[in-house]
Amino acid sequence: MTTIEPFGGYGLGLRQPHYRDFLDNDVPVDFVEVISENFMVDGGRPLDVLDAVRERHEVVMHGVSLSPGSAHGLDMAYLDRLSALVDRVEPLWVSDHLCWTRSSAHNSHDLLPLPMTAEALDVVCANVQRTQDKLRRRILLENPSSYMTFPEDEFAEWDFLAEVVRRTGCYLLLDLNNVFVSAHNHGFAPARYLDALPLERVRQVHLAGHMPGEILIDTHDREVCDGVWSLLSDVAPRLGPIALMIERDDAIPPLPELLAELDIAREVVERRRRAIAA
Repeated sequence: MTTIEPFGGYGLGLRQPHYRDFLDNDVPVDFVEVISENFMVDGGRPLDVLDAVRERHEVVMHGVSLSPGSAHGLDMAYLDRLSALVDRVEPLWVSDHLCWTRSSAHNSHDLLPLPMTAEALDVVCANVQRTQDKLRRRILLENPSSYMTFPEDEFAEWDFLAEVVRRTGCYLLLDLNNVFVSAHNHGFAPARYLDALPLERVRQVHLAGHMPGEILIDTHDREVCDGVWSLLSDVAPRLGPIALMIERDDAIPPLPELLAELDIAREVVERRRRAIAA
């Protein structure tokens, strides 16, 4: 399998409230991210919109139902549909989450946590490799937001994820909001997580908002907080060219508001890199 070349740019998720904006206007983004499952259909308006948008913008595909942590293996019917969409869209890359979503009889539609054990590591690596073999390309795996740990854990999450990358050759989608949320919930320093990851394998970065409280909840329904901006400033000089995007999935504002937030991301990265180069 070939390597995934770095792609430097700034983008947004393609969400239904903004379809008309993307169809009627030249939206100033370098790429769009689509939720794979929303377009795994035989026809209809979503695919028509995507076909039109990809004439102007690069596309990345981000899934929520691959379930690489499922002990019983992958849903091959799902993987067939995903592969067909990949062939149609020809995205820069395909990503999903370090989690499980389904058992042999039930799909939870939630990104459920994995025990960080050697057995789970073997399962995830086998499923990631099967996915890559089916798609004939390497995938990106996203670090999850975390609210609990298991007494059986044998690895820190960052070491578990780094080992998946080492064994399978996959790449990383680094969600900085998820790092911030998990660090708060479990009481570790975000830098500890980032320092342990093979950052040279990062090809995309997510920025999002969360629900504040004693336990932070990853909700994607509000603006990026100052703490996540700070993480971006800290880690940006250590990354090569990356596809960086604002991820908003609920309480979606008008497109100009998201573009303004994306401008903040652009300025944070460029200001930090200028400071390092000076």
